[in-house]
Amino acid sequence: MSGGAQLMWDEAVTGYDFGSGHPMDPVRLALTMRLVEALGLEREAGLKVVSARAAGDSTLRLVHRQDYIDAVRRVSADPGSADGSYGLGTTDDPAFAGMHEASALIVGQSVGGAEAVWRGDVAHAVNFTGGLHHAMPGAASGFCVYNDASLAIARLLELGVERVAYVDVDVHHGDGVQAAFWDDPRVLTISLHEHPRVLFPGTGWSEETGGDGAEGSAVNVALPPGTGDGGWLRALHAVVPELLDAFAPQVLVTQHGADTHFEDPLAHLAVSVDAQRVAAAACHDWAHRYAAGRWVALGGGGYAVVDVVPRTWTHLVSIAAGAPVAPETEVPEAWRRMVYARTGSNVAPMRMTDGREPEWRGWERGYDPADALDQAVRAARNAVFPAHGLLP
Repeated sequence: MSGGAQLMWDEAVTGYDFGSGHPMDPVRLALTMRLVEALGLEREAGLKVVSARAAGDSTLRLVHRQDYIDAVRRVSADPGSADGSYGLGTTDDPAFAGMHEASALIVGQSVGGAEAVWRGDVAHAVNFTGGLHHAMPGAASGFCVYNDASLAIARLLELGVERVAYVDVDVHHGDGVQAAFWDDPRVLTISLHEHPRVLFPGTGWSEETGGDGAEGSAVNVALPPGTGDGGWLRALHAVVPELLDAFAPQVLVTQHGADTHFEDPLAHLAVSVDAQRVAAAACHDWAHRYAAGRWVALGGGGYAVVDVVPRTWTHLVSIAAGAPVAPETEVPEAWRRMVYARTGSNVAPMRMTDGREPEWRGWERGYDPADALDQAVRAARNAVFPAHGLLP
């Protein structure tokens, strides 16, 4: 296997645009790439910036139904024809011209990155434009048209990979990926998310553990609202590494939604950019420890499009490239000027940190049965650890 990382990027992905006022503003993608460039990461020896072709129907059919793909293509050509069928033309997923092309291009980047990792061209691949984890086989959902995360995993299985682990730290449950592999013991899906009682999509309870013949393959940690850095990282480390060790994946796929942040307008966790950076570094370490270094890292949600998303995903890229950006690094003034030019906002972050130094208490130090965070972790461990031969 070659070392280094591949950053999947094509400027045309910014065509994934639900329109003015929609939370999924594609400016977040452009600002992230411009910050990567402003910090000189694309010139790092450990990083190649490449583009892959849009996914064709044969690839999309690995997860999605042909009638749904045809529906997306029709609405893409004539947005005015959308009537809510297949989840298209709704408030969450408004129809727009070029919807199929932009969505398939994002899928192509995730699938292309996964292929490169499995071929051994690079150790790591990052597609921060992906992570669209809510799309279902026959419907759009939650700002997601095609499920690039599921498609990347399905392509790996098609290529002969026997075990893929998927770790999702988006604030919303990774329901589409869980659904795609519910009955497949070759795929371990782990999702840490805000409790489904209070947040879309209303799934991701600890009792959801996989279908017949795949018991324990779905893992859900439903976090209480208000969970901050220490609790979030405690939950992550209390569940993920032991399961990865037992499952022994050949490839690790991770989804890094930035909407866990305390400034995100659509959810209620209180996580900092600093904790998100620590989680990305942990995933990088786990890829090397448990998956022979094979790591495919995706973006996801995140709706604080200036203050949070670009910094979080730039940290992700830098970690994958082997050139992590120090938290105290100043954000380049040229990038801040570009923020104003693109968004009209004259308020942009000054440094690559929120000024936090995240700490957490390891699970091995015991748990508090009266603490809501510990209850969530304990419920997840009780539900799935025995299926993997582990003590809860």
